Amino acid sequence: MNSDHRWITTPLTADLLRGALDLERTERGVLPHRLPARARAQSDDGQLAMAESQPSGVRLVFRTRATVVELDTLPTKRVYAGAPPRPDGVYDLVVDGRLTGQAGASGGDTLTIDMVAGTAEHRAGPIATVRFAGLGGGDKHVELWLPHNETTELIALRTDAPVEPVPDHGRRVWLHHGSSISHGSDAGSPTATWPAVAAALGGVELVNLGLGGSALLDPFTARAMRDTPADLISVKIGINLVNTDVMRLRAFTPAVHGFLDTLRDGHPTTPLLVVSPLHCPIHEDTPGPAAFDTAALATGRLRFRATGDPAERANGKLTLRVIREELARIAERRAADDPHLHFLDGQALYGAADYSELPLPDELHPDAASHRRIGERFAALAFAPDGPFALCPTL
Repeated sequence: MNSDHRWITTPLTADLLRGALDLERTERGVLPHRLPARARAQSDDGQLAMAESQPSGVRLVFRTRATVVELDTLPTKRVYAGAPPRPDGVYDLVVDGRLTGQAGASGGDTLTIDMVAGTAEHRAGPIATVRFAGLGGGDKHVELWLPHNETTELIALRTDAPVEPVPDHGRRVWLHHGSSISHGSDAGSPTATWPAVAAALGGVELVNLGLGGSALLDPFTARAMRDTPADLISVKIGINLVNTDVMRLRAFTPAVHGFLDTLRDGHPTTPLLVVSPLHCPIHEDTPGPAAFDTAALATGRLRFRATGDPAERANGKLTLRVIREELARIAERRAADDPHLHFLDGQALYGAADYSELPLPDELHPDAASHRRIGERFAALAFAPDGPFALCPTL
């Protein structure tokens, strides 16, 4: 902390946060959650617990004349045994709509995950501070986006001028659910995930329920979305159902209908966009489960491979091609009675030609350049004058 400033410490309360559905009080601060407590209580899955506590799309939003902003945080760093080290999470500072600074927090706890043994070890670490200075003394709208891929406990917010919450100015709220790709996977920073890119281009407020490894048509996720105020909703369905191999086609179709029915219970006429999977060669025609490529790990590279048998599609095993076809059929059937429901083939966002130009580095997740492309394409399709998320959509 710089003693040259007369610091003001502002309580970290819900009125300063956007993109979180719950705020848990901890011994040292607050922990933003992207699923409410009731939903979290209905799952003991460690992957989901980790994913929903990683604040993708969560940001502190306030007005201030401060020239310096400091945030004390307690991040949780993930270390995968045998895999290359992961970079520190990035904090993006957006002032009056423009990205003006980025920082990382090198302290925090460590979670060491051994995917082969199925174990995880947690070690406590020190609180870290991220600092942004030289912001100019004028009144400004500040957004401090938290790392999309690092569980982040918020300890203290300090500034050299008062902070005020920003009231709702009527921008539409876009609620999105998807897999690790929507979560942010290998995006360069929290404002560079494809949903954040699309939200900025579309001029909407993002609530991102992209949950790495956990877009599994869970009823508690549908209920959380049902109960969350939103003007626009999208659900991107498919890749996690294949790479976890959790269900067959017989269960998939009614599960999709049930998920959409629950959304409609709370949002009967809200524009609802169903998005099928992006192109992913390893799972286009080969079922899951996905597994680490141990040969690649031995050389320090993280890659995935499909372990299913293509012949098992005849027994109802899911592939991306099967899911796209079934989602299109479901959407067409439902749209006959629901003019506000729309379908988007995910390969319009990232297809085979994109894979040739910008291949998936680990065979599952897009890189930073691909996130930008996917976000721009989604915005061009969804927020177009005749798109499903247009201000006055054509029915």
